[in-house]
Amino acid sequence: MKSLSHSEENYLKEIFHLSGLTEKRVSTNGLASRLNTKASSITDMLQKLSDKKLVEYVKYKGCFLTEEGERIAIQIIRKHRLWETFLVNKLSFGWEEVHDVAEQLEHIDSEKLIDSLDRFLNYPKFDPHGDPIPDKDGKIVYRKSKIKLLDAATNSRVEIVRVNEDSLALLKFLERHQLTLGTELDVLEKFPFDDSMSVRVGELLEINLSKKVTENIGVKFISKL
Repeated sequence: MKSLSHSEENYLKEIFHLSGLTEKRVSTNGLASRLNTKASSITDMLQKLSDKKLVEYVKYKGCFLTEEGERIAIQIIRKHRLWETFLVNKLSFGWEEVHDVAEQLEHIDSEKLIDSLDRFLNYPKFDPHGDPIPDKDGKIVYRKSKIKLLDAATNSRVEIVRVNEDSLALLKFLERHQLTLGTELDVLEKFPFDDSMSVRVGELLEINLSKKVTENIGVKFISKL
């Protein structure tokens, strides 16, 4: 891996996240919003990464990762998600606590350490938030059947398979209501007025969830009620 600053690694990771599976160009404004920084600072960094042949950048047209830039970004993501898994599974951290710690640990540059960590954890496929963990070769296996809870049909039973880890408040809310990975929900009713939803957890507990919550939960269909 090229010798990069933590900031440069963060940029590569965020470009990868924003480009998504379609490998679309990422706008300067979109990156500025994601990183909460000025557009002028984004432009300077993209030029540096372009000089290192890690991104293809054209002013006013955005950027995308080169093959080498994508390889590095995926390895950073792999480290981040393995550390999150270790913190939750082995050190009993809450899933709402691990993101910031993993943000620091992901910059440790030791392939041997990360390979050993992966082996110690028995090669996990998904992190505590349900995101796929790239393997050593950079392969990422996504859940094909995942949909947003927001889009789940009424009178159906679904299982939570992913949550958005970017919001600490969301993770705390879900933990408080026992809406963790693997939890099964019955979708009872949707309310067109505000796109909120009534769900049942277990046999008795019914909860009303806002659109802001349901659009940040990934689920898979189990059965009709």
